[in-house]
Amino acid sequence: MTRTAPRSDGKPATTAGRVLNVALWVLQVAVAGFFLMSAMGKFTNAEPAASTFEAIGLGDWFRYLVAVLEVAGAAALFVPRLAGTAGLALAGLMVGATLTEVFVSGGGVFLPLLLLVLSAVIAWGRRAGTAALWARLTGR
Repeated sequence: MTRTAPRSDGKPATTAGRVLNVALWVLQVAVAGFFLMSAMGKFTNAEPAASTFEAIGLGDWFRYLVAVLEVAGAAALFVPRLAGTAGLALAGLMVGATLTEVFVSGGGVFLPLLLLVLSAVIAWGRRAGTAALWARLTGR
């Protein structure tokens, strides 16, 4: 019988598993790149970040906080054990971004929704690493 699911240690067991692993790494690099570029826009107060965060009304500290979270999430996508958790956290960040676009700034929701889906795919694909990290942290 050929195994197609990841082993309990999170490593691929077959050629299909290896292909999926490579595809996830490519996706992680692309998503990380986007979040790094997005964070740069927030750090430099470029548009549309400046007007969006002004519309939110929480001040510059919130813009910088979101930028730091984006950089941290992007960096964590390159750490195998943290990649799934980073995908989950970035998906949560994109839920907030989508809601902000819909209810505050009235901007387009395509990009935050796309990043939400891609981050969720990463979180799902790296769930074995997330489970291993959780087990290690909780002692289970």
